[in-house]
Order: sequence, then structure tokens, then C-alpha cells
Amino acid sequence: MDAEERELLEQTLRKTMSGASGPGLDASLSDLGWTEMLAEEPGTAVPLVFRLLGETGSHASVLNDVVMREAGGPPGWTPVLPYTGGLWVEWARDGHTDGRPLDPSLPLRRVTAGGSFPVAEGRRALGWWLLGTGRAMLALARRHVLDRHQFGRPLSSFQTLRHRLAETYVALEGAEAVLSAAGDDATSALLAKAAAGRAALTAARHCQQALGGIGFTAEHDLHRHVKRALVLDGLLGSARDLTREAGALLLREGRAPRLVEL
Repeated sequence: MDAEERELLEQTLRKTMSGASGPGLDASLSDLGWTEMLAEEPGTAVPLVFRLLGETGSHASVLNDVVMREAGGPPGWTPVLPYTGGLWVEWARDGHTDGRPLDPSLPLRRVTAGGSFPVAEGRRALGWWLLGTGRAMLALARRHVLDRHQFGRPLSSFQTLRHRLAETYVALEGAEAVLSAAGDDATSALLAKAAAGRAALTAARHCQQALGGIGFTAEHDLHRHVKRALVLDGLLGSARDLTREAGALLLREGRAPRLVEL
């Protein structure tokens, strides 16, 4: 897929995700050839689709397909996935939960039995989703501080807010670099999702400060992205849990893995 084809695909996906979510988006992605893209060009399809899910605030059951592809299982199955705190969940393809959803806007259904599916590819995919969510929050905060005034001055003139948004931007850029450099091994995927989760949580914290009380209201989109970042961070291991796991790996191996050959 060349640059022009990729740009056209991104425009089509963004428009599709802006108008649909859940099972409806699953159907639209299927019509666009998601299964074929995942099989033939996963290096392009996964970062693009999952980043756009974050940026648009939509959701689909595509994580199931990524996990099942790595496991060598048939498409259409629903794997049992680990969640931080010792929980196990399923991403319900039918959009229904068990009445105790982790997030009312996501069809994550709690289950009692654990699974044994490989999660490296899923962690990388979630990393891109978290990155897109972080970028969506940064865009909302940036627009707010450019448009609003306080004490007769634009919010964008306050150094504290500028520093918070700059720190958010740096965290997101760093996470994208880690995701782009991550290899096919489990350790790279672990570190990439940890970096993306930490960056998304940094974005949630700083962007909430930039928007103040309006960011908590149902009338503003920020709170939805904050909630989405918190829930996705816990899926397949939170940033805190994965950082601890990486630390244990360093102690056990006595060396740090090299993500990029310089």
C-alpha cells in the first residue's frame, strides 16, 4: 500500500468511525475489508485502525481479531482476556454486557474463567488505541485554551497550561516512537503498551486540568476519552503492572532489551 492509498484509506476509515460504533462499525469495517487487511498488511492496518478508534472515540471488536490471529485461531471467535486486578473479560461482539460493565460505553463482559491466548499483538494494538485517545484529549484541550479567556487574557497565554500541554505532547510523541520501534517479541509489546498507557494517563491528567470543571460534564467530550483511557489501560495489563513486569524481567535477565539498533 503506497502513501496515496494509505491516505485514502485513513480518510475513509475516519469518516466511517465518526458515524458508527459497536456492532454497526464492525459491519462497516468488514465491508471495507478489515479481515483481509489484517491478514495481508497487519503492519499498516493495526496502527491505523486502532489509532483512529482512539481519535474518533468509537469502538469495535477488532481486538478480538488481532488476538485470534496471533493465536492462530479462526476469525470471529471471542477470546478471554486478562484485565488488571486479576479480572478476566470478553469483548462481546454482540455489544451486550452482563450488567456490570467496566465502562457503560464499551461491551467488556466480565467472565470467571481465564484464557491462555498470546497477548503481544493485542498489547501493541491497544497501545495505538491509547495513543489515539491521548491525541483526542490533547486536541480538545488545545482548542479550549485557544478559544477561552480568563482575567482578560487567553488561556493559552498562561505558562502553566502551556507546560502541561507541552508535556502531554512529548509523552504522546515518545509513546508513538516506542510503538513504531516495537518488534515482534513479547517484551517489545509489553514496553510499548506501558509507554502508551502512561502517555494516555498523562494526557488525561493534564488535559483535565486545562479544561477545568467543564471537562467533567456530560456536555463535553473530554470525560468520555478520560474514561476510555482508564479502561483500555487496564486491558491486557495496566501501565503500572507492565512496568513492574518489565522491572522483574530486567532483574531476572540482568540486561535491558534493545528496542532500536542505533
